[in-house]
Amino acid sequence: MIKKKKSAKSLITSRRKFFKKAATAGAVIAGGAFLAGCDQQQGGFGGRGKKVTLKMQAAWPSGANIFFEMAGDYARMVEEMSGGELKIDLQPVGSVVKTSEIGQAVSDGTLDMGHWVTAYWYGKNPAASLFGTGPSYGLSSQEVMGWIEYGGGRALYEETLKKVGFDYVGYFHMPMPAQPFGWFKKNVTNVSDVTGMKYRTVGLATNVLTAMGMVVRQLPGGEIQPAMKTGLIDAAEFNNPTSDSQFGMQDVSKHYHLGSFHQSQEMFEICINKKRLNSLSPRHQAILKYAAGSANSDNYFKALVRYSADLSKLMNEHGVNVYQTSDAILSEQLKGWDKVVGEFSAKDPFFKKIVDSQKKYAKTVMKYLLMNQPNYRLAYENEFGSLGNVKI
Repeated sequence: MIKKKKSAKSLITSRRKFFKKAATAGAVIAGGAFLAGCDQQQGGFGGRGKKVTLKMQAAWPSGANIFFEMAGDYARMVEEMSGGELKIDLQPVGSVVKTSEIGQAVSDGTLDMGHWVTAYWYGKNPAASLFGTGPSYGLSSQEVMGWIEYGGGRALYEETLKKVGFDYVGYFHMPMPAQPFGWFKKNVTNVSDVTGMKYRTVGLATNVLTAMGMVVRQLPGGEIQPAMKTGLIDAAEFNNPTSDSQFGMQDVSKHYHLGSFHQSQEMFEICINKKRLNSLSPRHQAILKYAAGSANSDNYFKALVRYSADLSKLMNEHGVNVYQTSDAILSEQLKGWDKVVGEFSAKDPFFKKIVDSQKKYAKTVMKYLLMNQPNYRLAYENEFGSLGNVKI
């Protein structure tokens, strides 16, 4: 079959249709490029391209301080996730307000953000300590964070914020390993060894250790070492081998006791002014939230390496004797927790409501975890020998 050739007129018509369609497509592409340009310049459609800087003050000094470093890790992740659109201007403790004033400063807009722990606003409501330095019930800091996000804890946390008048949104990160019982002038193994001892801690732990017969004083981190040096206190804890050595605790004590129930599950709280957060694009809001989750894992992995390395230095370079806190003292701590929680619960139904929620979560979750976890110490000692005799 032979096709007929198109007439000149039909060819001209076809060309006109082609150019018309091409022009229309070009206009659509150009229009899309224009809108994309507007998006980048003006921050429309999700805030892409708009540069935003948020001022955050930490409760930690700058320089050689792993907590300030971890706050910086979070700030870096936010900036990288946003492609440089969202920047956090991180300031050290005292640059704008005192540590105890961070929550109010974030709430009233003096600061956009803060980086601290809930125990630092324990003075406003003792329930604050239940979100970081409360009783264990078998929970570690990782499980407490699980309770906050999946066990009903977040609603109770937000209710606590409202009760103290804080107008911010909080995110948590860095499940801290159990904190050491701390630094003493001798090896303490019995409750009688610490009775009457002047000791530094913070939060509900002050009540717990007071119930054990210790004389507790709350001091900022930077004042701990000088206070022990001058005899204002006899013993002290802060948080971990890295932070403790950065404070110079090895210069005032050679007896370091690890593993304690006084503060066995703490984490950082990132607080963000609610109005400032809501003024940001949904994408930037999501970045601030999920960067905390990313920092959560990263900081924990970093902590395991740094804390163990610095523990080795304390032992091998500074002659520090390291012990596990005795079961006798741990058992007395648990009795102290029972007494303190009972007293606060009797006085404050809301405090009891939080504790009951934690107990319900712990009873179920820790039943599974404790039955499922093998004896990791058995595996460690099978390879390396008795834990107390291993040199690192």
